[in-house]
Amino acid sequence: MQNHAMNLFDQLDPMSQAGTQKRAAIYARVSTTEQAEEGYSIDEQVRVLREMCEREGYIVYKEYVDRGISGKDIKGRPALQQLLYDAQYKSFDVVLVWKMNRLSRKLNDLMSIIEKLKTKNIAFRSYTERYETESPSGKLLFHMMGAIAEFERDNISQNVKMGMIARAKEGSWNGGQVLGYDVVSVPSDNRKRKTSKLVINEKEAQTVRKIFNLYIQGNGYKSIANRLNKEGYRTKKNKAFSINGVKTILSNPIYAGYIRYNVRRDWNEKRRNNINPNPVIVKGQHEPIITEEIWEKAKNIMKNRSGKPNRIHSGEFPLTGILKCPVCGAGMVLGRTTNRNKDGTKRVLEYYVCGAWKNKGTAVCHSNSVRTDYADKYVLQKLAELANNDVLIQRIVENINRKNKDGLTPLQQEYETLKKSLSTIQTKKDKVLGLYEDGVITKDDLVSRLSSLNDEKERLEERLTPIEEQMVQGGIPNINFRVVKQVMQNFMTAYKEALTQEQRKQLLHLLIHQITISENRKIDTIQIQLNKEVVKHFTIKGEESSSTMDELSPPFSIFINL
Repeated sequence: MQNHAMNLFDQLDPMSQAGTQKRAAIYARVSTTEQAEEGYSIDEQVRVLREMCEREGYIVYKEYVDRGISGKDIKGRPALQQLLYDAQYKSFDVVLVWKMNRLSRKLNDLMSIIEKLKTKNIAFRSYTERYETESPSGKLLFHMMGAIAEFERDNISQNVKMGMIARAKEGSWNGGQVLGYDVVSVPSDNRKRKTSKLVINEKEAQTVRKIFNLYIQGNGYKSIANRLNKEGYRTKKNKAFSINGVKTILSNPIYAGYIRYNVRRDWNEKRRNNINPNPVIVKGQHEPIITEEIWEKAKNIMKNRSGKPNRIHSGEFPLTGILKCPVCGAGMVLGRTTNRNKDGTKRVLEYYVCGAWKNKGTAVCHSNSVRTDYADKYVLQKLAELANNDVLIQRIVENINRKNKDGLTPLQQEYETLKKSLSTIQTKKDKVLGLYEDGVITKDDLVSRLSSLNDEKERLEERLTPIEEQMVQGGIPNINFRVVKQVMQNFMTAYKEALTQEQRKQLLHLLIHQITISENRKIDTIQIQLNKEVVKHFTIKGEESSSTMDELSPPFSIFINL
């Protein structure tokens, strides 16, 4: 492995051709809202850093750019992750940024990044703060500036939160899309910026009224969602209604003319246990869609039904989620039916059913059910057969490695598809940004719309990063018989020794990417995923392995179909 790293370093190292000149990595970042408001141009950041390299006599090794990404978290920033990966090979000697908070706004993340660079003797310099980390005084100043940057971020966040709470107390809307209303900008005498106001969208309001009327007539969440979808009603984002979507509307006091705030205790946490059970509710300045009488009826029905949960924890059914619907591709979830025997006793049958059908009704898909006892037994039997069949493992390994030699065509095709999807998302973000700059939408609406686009972008980039790195390294790394054998045998051992059903489910979800079903409701393929996380989890620590186990190797994903 050491020789491999040295060879790669020799290939990347321009120092042998450039004397003693230092190689510089330029990093630039801008979030969409910063670009809209503050003018932190990516091009300007890169320009001044290039000029800095010319003055200092640096060679620009590479420019790493993250566009439209927040500095709150270093995860989901592909350019920064690539920079840190290249740093492992000492590909450059110094990292340059226009401003320290371009790297991160969190002191802990800054310290972590600098420490990683330090272990490779890579310096860090900021253009605007005019300090470095190559000297003791520079390091001290860096720590002080990092602490100040984090203080400023937290202070701004706190001020924004206080401002939004103050607006909510006045009965004003704080932004974000909601079915039944349009968010319009209105001038304000007390503020420099425009504020937002809720105005009834009559077409959408009819949908809201229908949901409440169906509910107080005795219909449940799924029944309502199913009926809405069959009759062609759509959500604010033009999607089919789900059970949770219907419930969210029925529990939102905004439709009765109220503003609810302080729902989350901590804005940085989005977990369920972060929800405030007693949020503050005040009379809003907007017009209600439903009457107070209907709102109270709906509340009472929901309260009476809350003690009778109809959702059963499916931890004991390990294939939920990874078993895919043969029609729509949605994850399968647990479903139950009750049959009556000839002697009058009842018998409960358990199935894996389409999650989209169960959540949104027959307008979206059908149950496409598969018996749980058949599916669970079949999958475990196939995994056990693979773990104990050396001939099958050897054949699978040879097929995978042979495909790797055939070139990068499949990788390139997937790469181009993901790139096209990312380009489409960027076009949508630019369009939304243009609406904000023209004053058509408010900042709150901008943030709300960009949030969902950023979530989708992050998911695509998570898939794109390992593909890019595989292409740089010449494709998917070869695997050997011993690694696959060890992973499968250790998985079976861990599965048998697991203490709870939930632990067994987690093990299956770690190893299996997805399971497909044929038209005759039988399991068609079981797709095992072999990646760094799986290999590390199911191989013995310290034992010699293939290059697949190399800590410095890029991320990868290899799929094995059974």
